[in-house]
Amino acid sequence: MKMNKITRKSFLKVLAATMVGGAAASALTGAAAPVSIDEINGKVSRWVKNSLNPDGPLTIAKQGMFSSGGTVTAPVAGTYDATINWLDTTRAGNTAHVDHANVLYQIPADSNGWPMVYLHGYGQSRMGWITTPDGRQGWADLFLRNGYSAFLVDQPRRGEAGSTAQMSTDGFLDTWSADSKDYKPGDQAWYTHFRIGRVAPERYEGSQFPEGDAAQNQFFRQMTPNTGDFDQAVSAAALGEVMKDVQTLTGHKSIFVTHSQGGAVGWDVPADNIAAIVAIEPGGTPAIGSEQYTKLLSAGIPIAIYFGDYIDNGPEDIMSTSFWRQVRDGALAFAAQYNADGGDCTVVDLPKIGITGNSHFMFQELNNKEIADHIYQWLESHSLA
Repeated sequence: MKMNKITRKSFLKVLAATMVGGAAASALTGAAAPVSIDEINGKVSRWVKNSLNPDGPLTIAKQGMFSSGGTVTAPVAGTYDATINWLDTTRAGNTAHVDHANVLYQIPADSNGWPMVYLHGYGQSRMGWITTPDGRQGWADLFLRNGYSAFLVDQPRRGEAGSTAQMSTDGFLDTWSADSKDYKPGDQAWYTHFRIGRVAPERYEGSQFPEGDAAQNQFFRQMTPNTGDFDQAVSAAALGEVMKDVQTLTGHKSIFVTHSQGGAVGWDVPADNIAAIVAIEPGGTPAIGSEQYTKLLSAGIPIAIYFGDYIDNGPEDIMSTSFWRQVRDGALAFAAQYNADGGDCTVVDLPKIGITGNSHFMFQELNNKEIADHIYQWLESHSLA
């Protein structure tokens, strides 16, 4: 295959991570095995080809939507009257199907067999994985092009899984006032906390976040409120059912990609149908020796945790800087012990490997493809490609 300089650079980058099986690959993953030239040719060619033509046609063999998990409420007191049905404001005898997860899925024609389940973070929905504020491809499409099926989740009480039995009462965290149905604004607060810039629309120096009013507008309009209180146990139970349904549909365990608050949910999801976890700036990591920790270790689940920029070099007078530093340092401590106990966890601090300018939303930023490349190398080294 004739390759231009850009193609050859991409090829050699992936080739090095794939072949070494020793120093370089171990540095990346902590545990890698050599593979054959035939395997390299079969796997690298697709990644390189799609790097050459990132906006080419994408062929989907199957797509659809389904709901997983959830509960059904007890009937409202009284007898259901079919003659007046919805006009009966007491709703006597009616039930409601609530607190499930909703999944949009796509299986590419050239599937490699591995499904990726994507779980959003706080204030977000599956939209964040599909696109970027400036309209480029999101990670779901980037990985679809390389054979990974996409299973995009809206967690219970969020987005298209909004059906729940009681409206949110969490006035501190949620976007609804605790004592009314008034919407509680938070654009600027979350923009600062997510380390995009000090105050919107400012961006930090060297930022990879898309620039301009249109991108800012699109980003803020992604924010999706909770319909009910956030309940980690409810979300984890529903995601456990998602994993079962994906296993039934594809015949494979899932690569579980989580973000932020979704990362906290991810640690609680039953491990039976999880092949690996890629956690993007999770809000925390399992306490060493905890039930979460023991479950993941016993299941032998490899974990990759990614952190962006403006943590060590963020403004010291902003509380979020120390918050994210503590989260990152906690992940490093978790990984050290997890690996010492026989597990496989890699923490990738992007600035330390020369990838700079990323906020909490690295999967939507200008270099999201470069970070996806790095994740692909990690997956490939774990025979998940």
